[in-house]
Amino acid sequence: MPRKTEPPQPEDVSDEPTFEAALSELEAIVHQLEEGDLGLAESLARYEQGVKHLRRCYQLLKAAEQKIELLTGVDANGTAITEPFHDEDLSLEEQAGSRRRRKAGGAGQVGVEDESE
Repeated sequence: MPRKTEPPQPEDVSDEPTFEAALSELEAIVHQLEEGDLGLAESLARYEQGVKHLRRCYQLLKAAEQKIELLTGVDANGTAITEPFHDEDLSLEEQAGSRRRRKAGGAGQVGVEDESE
């Protein structure tokens, strides 16, 4: 009898919290630590849990960022032309400037060009 082979499954993430759940738990931990009512051992344990949730949030954000594509135009048929979003090689300041330029679009750039005349 042939054996069914299942495709390899990624790590079981069903027990991993969603971004929203991890962020909510992280906020609760920060609040508890700021209150200062916990003992040292409990504070350290909660801090370690907070770090775990923070890593999970970063992991989920990175995965979402890798799925983002930039709309660069539209072809003659009305189909979107996109390119992958890559800014991990840029500094935080360069990333912020790049995003501001993209948001400004044509209208913001026209004003800048007019001022330089």
